[in-house]
Amino acid sequence: MKKTLLALAFMLGIAGGAAAQEVAISYGGYTQMDAVNNHKGFDKTNNAWGAVNVSLYLPVAKGVKVGPSYTYSSQFTPAAAYDIPDLGTYDLKSKVGYHAIMLNVKVDYWHNSIVNLYGHAGAGAVIAHMMPKYKESYNKGYFCGQISPIGAEVAFTPHAYMFGELGFGAQGLVQVGFKYAF
Repeated sequence: MKKTLLALAFMLGIAGGAAAQEVAISYGGYTQMDAVNNHKGFDKTNNAWGAVNVSLYLPVAKGVKVGPSYTYSSQFTPAAAYDIPDLGTYDLKSKVGYHAIMLNVKVDYWHNSIVNLYGHAGAGAVIAHMMPKYKESYNKGYFCGQISPIGAEVAFTPHAYMFGELGFGAQGLVQVGFKYAF
C-alpha cells in the first residue's frame, strides 16, 4: 500500500511539475503529527523538528490555485525513556518518519505590486513509518490537513518570492519558505 501511494504521488508530482506555475519549498514548525499524536505506540516522543514541504500550484481561476504537496517530518524516542542507557549513538533510538501527501488550494485576497495576502487549505493522508529499535518497522495511516488563513508573500524579483503562513496542520503552525513562479 505504501509503495502504491508513493508511486501515485511520484507520478502526480511529475505530471504536476511539468505544468506547474508555482513551485514552493518551505519549513514548518510544530506539525499536526506531533500535536495530535500521529505516532501511537511511541508515547514518549515529543521532539519533532518541524517539517520540510514541497508544493506545486496551478491556477484554476483568477486568484485561485490548486496543487499537490509532499511533507516530510520525523522524530525519535530517546533510549533513556525506556530505561536503556543512551550512549549517544543514533542506533539506540526508535524513530518515526512522516510522509504527508495533500491536495491544496490557495486563494489570494489582497495584493499590491510587492505583497500578496492569501489563505491556504489542504487535505490528504500522512503515512507514519514507525521504526522501533527492537521490533519490525510498520506503517500507520492518518488523515492530515492544513488550514492557514493568513499567508503573505513578498516579491524579490518578478519570479522569486519569500512567504510566510500562520495556521495549523501537517505543514506546520508557522511556515516560511521560498516560491518560484514561472
